[in-house]
Amino acid sequence: MSDARLIDLDGSLAGLDGVNVDARAWEEAVRFGCGMGVWRRFADFLDAALAPEQALTFFGSGDFHHVSHLLLRQLPATQPVDVVVLDNHPDNMRFPFGIHCGSWVAHAARLPQVRHIHVLGITSADIAAGSAWENHLWPLLRNKVSYWSTGVDVTWSQRLWMGHAVRSFADLDGLLDAFGRHQSAQQTPVYLSIDKDVLAPEVVHTNWDQGRMTLAQLDRLIDALPPRLAGADVTGEVSSYVYRSRWKRWMSARDEQVPVPASQLAAWQAAQNELNRHLMTRLMPRLGSGA
Repeated sequence: MSDARLIDLDGSLAGLDGVNVDARAWEEAVRFGCGMGVWRRFADFLDAALAPEQALTFFGSGDFHHVSHLLLRQLPATQPVDVVVLDNHPDNMRFPFGIHCGSWVAHAARLPQVRHIHVLGITSADIAAGSAWENHLWPLLRNKVSYWSTGVDVTWSQRLWMGHAVRSFADLDGLLDAFGRHQSAQQTPVYLSIDKDVLAPEVVHTNWDQGRMTLAQLDRLIDALPPRLAGADVTGEVSSYVYRSRWKRWMSARDEQVPVPASQLAAWQAAQNELNRHLMTRLMPRLGSGA
């Protein structure tokens, strides 16, 4: 079995086996978000460090989920993929300053190799009526992005002719039933992106407010995907960081990120690595380079 790829942006992957790319010098610049000039330079760095291939990639805290955009960008433009994102948030929010961990889906939806993006497991009020205007609505209207949520009132989407793209279910099992039926009728290759904030805190702790998914439900969703994946990435590690940038400190506080208790950090990271090894076992045999 080929090794996983570890993009070390925040030190949270220590103790996990894989091919390591040292990207710590980029943490301040890229973490949470950045302007497009910085993003293009970071893309050049990753292009030089990573060969484009069907692989499982880990890259630290969910503060870096926008790295998925660059991994998708490396896929062949001639082979469309459907992207399945597991996340407690839509990651399709407006961000006028460039790209950040909560806006990358809108950027990924514009890539020529991306046919459709499904964001599953949302429980965040980011898609409730009060925050609807903060979402990029055009990808939803154009059927490039769809939300699969639980416990969120999304009736606003019906009034804006987006009911096909913004779906809410009574519970996660109902969501998984519906997605399994949808997936069984699809032929397009799938790229999977997991932000572990989709999971209940009883499974692991992350840097963000979390959803309700259990490990058994996560495994069930993986089983609903094709036997071969076009690629996969995992984020949502837990790490602690104090921004040097006053702007980033303000933006992080505005998004109500709670500081990680120093006394809990090591134990939480150990539980994360145990889950990561489980995900390696489940996902790597499904990749083109797996055995």
